Amino acid sequence: MSPSPQYKFLRQAPRDGLSTAMQPSKWQRLHVDPWLCSFLILNAMLGLVVLYSASAQDMGMVTKQAISFGIGFTVMVAIAQVPPKVFQSFSPYFYLFGVVCLVGVKLFGEIRMGAQRWLDIPGIGSVQPSEFMKLGMPMMTAWFLTRQPLPPSFKTVIITLALIVVPFILIAEQPDLGTSLLVLGSGIFVLFLSGLSWKLIFAALAGAGVFIPIAWEFLLHDYQRQRVLTLINPEADALGTGWNIIQSKTAIGSGGFSGKGFLQGTQSHLHFLPEGHTDFIIAAYSEEFGLIGVIILVVLYFAIICRTFQIGMQSFHNYGRLLASAYGLSFFVYVFVNAGMVSGILPVVGVPLPFMSYGGTAIITLMTAFGIVMSIHTHR
Repeated sequence: MSPSPQYKFLRQAPRDGLSTAMQPSKWQRLHVDPWLCSFLILNAMLGLVVLYSASAQDMGMVTKQAISFGIGFTVMVAIAQVPPKVFQSFSPYFYLFGVVCLVGVKLFGEIRMGAQRWLDIPGIGSVQPSEFMKLGMPMMTAWFLTRQPLPPSFKTVIITLALIVVPFILIAEQPDLGTSLLVLGSGIFVLFLSGLSWKLIFAALAGAGVFIPIAWEFLLHDYQRQRVLTLINPEADALGTGWNIIQSKTAIGSGGFSGKGFLQGTQSHLHFLPEGHTDFIIAAYSEEFGLIGVIILVVLYFAIICRTFQIGMQSFHNYGRLLASAYGLSFFVYVFVNAGMVSGILPVVGVPLPFMSYGGTAIITLMTAFGIVMSIHTHR
């Protein structure tokens, strides 16, 4: 039986080359998406400006952050040159490498500030394997699900959940609840986007409702329970555990509609706001630029997320669709969780604000993810 006209078009169109419109553009030959790249550059520039103020005009810190952005953009462009099929074939090995490293952290990892999260590799230095899983988890789940009939069957869902839970438990035991939840979410997003039935989704939500009391009683550490209690009533310990949230909300509220002005923030410059250049940088930003500045930042984040989703929807293969869309959802969660914990609607879990908070590892990890997204878009 001859193939349908639609199948013949999809099979032959990329190879026809008869129409000028089908020829790759200059940006496609460079394997760079100009829209996504422009949004990321604007976000990086804004992040450096805000960091200069939030760090008390520490040019050394700003310079290190600028170098991290330079490395991140270089990695992004280099990653974008690699066809998605290579990432698809590499996904299970990268996932296994990450799990082995997490087991290595559990057995003989470095302990810093009461947490065992780092692995000392001779000749390289200390690395945090949980960062690998932010990339490896959605890659692995997308690889596995695209090898199965979609929407996934119940058996496929169970196997996928097992692949997700193993790194989640290893990271949560370090303890690093914030990163473990981000890794968990990145895998769940791929499963959701694969066409998971609503019956299974509602069943999972019901199971989570049953699991939460068990986790509260037996799995969470004392300081993690205290964070949740502080979220409910931060004034109960205003000079202790509630100090961060109270000062953060004060900084946000004092910014008003248009803000106090660049370099004019008092909460951060007088050191009332803790970690103003890392986890709580959006509070320092809100104080100086007000509601207008926050709206500009939200619109910029929204543009990045929408462009990532658009690239995922335009992909011709399931792996690209699932992976690009999952990275877009994960990016949204990073923004939402940080903004939520700073504004007092979520517990403080130590999640940085993408491209704004100080820290090179998070920047390079995110840029790598967007490099994969650009590869999916330009290798069509």
